[in-house]
Amino acid sequence: MPSAPPPGPADPWRAIGVGLLNLSGLGLGYALVRKPLLTLLCWVATGILLFTVLPADPDGVSGTTLVVYGLFLVLTAVHGALVGLRNRLVWPAQSPIAIALGVLLLGVPVVGSLLYESARDEATEQMLLDRLDTADDLVRKASGESFSTTQSEYRRALSAYDDLSTDHPDSRAAEKVPDRLKTFYTTVGAPYEKQEYCDAIAPLEYLRTVPQTLSKKDVGSLATWPDDRLATSLYECASGTLASGTGDWTDHFRDLLNEFPDSEQAAKVEPDVRTAVDKAVKAVGGDDPCNAVQQLESLSLQVKGLPGEKAGVDKALADDAARADRSASTGVYTCGVSQYEDGEFADAVTSMNDFVKANKKHKNAPRAKKIAIAAEIAQEVPAAGKKLPTTRTGGSITVTVKNDSPDEVQVLYTGPVTGTFTLKGCGGCTSYDWSRTLDPNFKPCSGGKKYPQRTITLPVGTTYFLHKPKGGTSSSPASDTAKLQSGYIYTECAYVTTGLGINS
Repeated sequence: MPSAPPPGPADPWRAIGVGLLNLSGLGLGYALVRKPLLTLLCWVATGILLFTVLPADPDGVSGTTLVVYGLFLVLTAVHGALVGLRNRLVWPAQSPIAIALGVLLLGVPVVGSLLYESARDEATEQMLLDRLDTADDLVRKASGESFSTTQSEYRRALSAYDDLSTDHPDSRAAEKVPDRLKTFYTTVGAPYEKQEYCDAIAPLEYLRTVPQTLSKKDVGSLATWPDDRLATSLYECASGTLASGTGDWTDHFRDLLNEFPDSEQAAKVEPDVRTAVDKAVKAVGGDDPCNAVQQLESLSLQVKGLPGEKAGVDKALADDAARADRSASTGVYTCGVSQYEDGEFADAVTSMNDFVKANKKHKNAPRAKKIAIAAEIAQEVPAAGKKLPTTRTGGSITVTVKNDSPDEVQVLYTGPVTGTFTLKGCGGCTSYDWSRTLDPNFKPCSGGKKYPQRTITLPVGTTYFLHKPKGGTSSSPASDTAKLQSGYIYTECAYVTTGLGINS
């Protein structure tokens, strides 16, 4: 007996039907000609494909996989056609029905491809929604933290929103971007809602740059959302700092006047500046006039730097600065008096000289000169600074001051009367050796020379003298305390001693 029945007559239509049935990837052509192993091979190949591509991935199936599987289907179709050429079908008996069934089953891979693309699209949507959630998490985590430390997180979230809207405009995630932006704005601008105005400035300024990154469609009305809030924050922060005097306020007022010149907040700037100047002017008569003068000087410089042209307040600000200048200049006198009374004589000299230089015709200028003289003497003789000098002049006691030194000498005196004058240097005079002054018989200004001299009249009482050489030597000042009594004529003599490395 033969090992197998002889092959039947060739049937091309049956071969075509078997080939078409194998193109479905299910191996049905092999099954209908009783080739179970080949049928199983088709199932395994199709199973491997499904295992590889499922679940659907946004990146889809690799080209290599599709090429390999496509070649496999072509091979099974060709081989199946050869097998079906002479092998009868189990079912159906007629070849045209097998062809029709093969054509119909070709829809399986087509439908499978469509279903896969749908699944792939859904996977892509989920991936984009995951990106959206990641961006939302960045915003949530940054909420409540300092903007300076979380700015990078906000930028990353905003970049993610922009990518979704720009690269995937038709996705479900992109449709949610406008709502997410509302949350983004309110989260970044949260310090404003808490009335933390100084902290709100930086994040609100950042929000004004967002429309440069995202499309106008996504931003919408949010583009102007930070404007009024930023104007309010700039004003409130600067106004509070100006009122308390605890920091620099000019930058915020400058930004407000430049960026929002027509706003209600900008209109409040000049009145606040005027109030600050008024307060500092009033403080000149208080317990710390020197600090008030410094505040006025600082205010003047700061106000001069404010750009009031756009807001129409440049003239008013200029008037405020000028008033601060005037008050600071005249307030130096009060400061000098306070320094004198506190024993800060060197500072008092500087203050009074500055006052006189800037206010020569002021009613206090004459006394300021007297105070400067007394303060200079008091640096050498502190007792001379116990009382403020007056503008009193003259007296009943005659005092003659002579100069027995080669240097020009400035004589300063204070007591009941305060004043100063200068004596020219003595042409034939020289300095005295320090040891010579220890001789009980030492008497300067007694050499019979024509000493430069000046006679003044002073009241009874204690007068403090200070002789200051004005020549080219390095001589130091010398002081003398004279208790003047009626019925006497007094003589003061200025001279220079040398020795032990000291000139005086």
